[in-house]
Amino acid sequence: MKKIIIICGPTGIGKTTFAISVARRFNGEIIGADSMQIYKHMNIGTAKPEPEELSQIPHHLVDFLDPKDDFDAGQYVKAADKSIEDMTTRGKIPIITGGTGLYIKALLYGLFRSEPICEKTLSQLTRDLGEAGSLNLYQKLEKCDPKSAQKIHPNDSFRVIRALEVYQTTGQRISDRQKNHDFDDLRYNSMKIGLTMDREKLYDRINKRVDVMLNQGLLNEVTTLVENGYSFDLKPMQSIGYKHMGMFIENKVSWEEAVRLLKRDTRRYAKRQFTWFRKDKEIIWFQPSQFDLAEKLIKEFLT
Repeated sequence: MKKIIIICGPTGIGKTTFAISVARRFNGEIIGADSMQIYKHMNIGTAKPEPEELSQIPHHLVDFLDPKDDFDAGQYVKAADKSIEDMTTRGKIPIITGGTGLYIKALLYGLFRSEPICEKTLSQLTRDLGEAGSLNLYQKLEKCDPKSAQKIHPNDSFRVIRALEVYQTTGQRISDRQKNHDFDDLRYNSMKIGLTMDREKLYDRINKRVDVMLNQGLLNEVTTLVENGYSFDLKPMQSIGYKHMGMFIENKVSWEEAVRLLKRDTRRYAKRQFTWFRKDKEIIWFQPSQFDLAEKLIKEFLT
């Protein structure tokens, strides 16, 4: 399998700087794994790499999609696969960098199919979700595939629907198919690097980064997006930063409250990211300053 390097961790911890150092040392190129940095016109609020950083090392899957366009984990995997194939053909090391754990997991394990087995079944299950709720679907899964139900949280409607879709369409339990390697195959040989630091220190960095974003013109960026026809109903416009500026623009909160909520929600997001990545026992954790130590392990991995 192709070797790739994963650099993950919470927002604001310094993944871009670390990844650029790795790429320069090991003849690599960076593939973004951030569900917001993919969008055009959304630069400040997504903490997109600066032009100077982009000029140092080629970045892929960053700043390429219109905010009105849909994009999911399945599409991400297809695009990332293509970039990885291109890089390895040119003798480059792919360095997957970002904080969207769903993208990284999908890339490594192929958990999220871009195409359903049966569109009709999927549509019906989606309607059932809206009418009866996730618990009702989960109870159905418990009856037809109790082994999968044990592994899936009742509120994880995506995976519940996928398991029911497989069973209703094929008559096979998804747990059996996984056992037979139809799902969950490891797709790449990866070294996973996670960046960490003291929680309070990270929160302080996040608060200061929000101040920097505001000074750089986050409010003006959001105002310009709205003026260009990007409504707050769009999914990207409901993300951290854009939603908060929208609340201020629409006179729902004061400026001080918008800033307070923005900082609070960014800290909470970082906490959720830590929780997600901590579940992966294959991740090797480093302080952002421990590049020399990480360099030694990466060299061993690539040899």
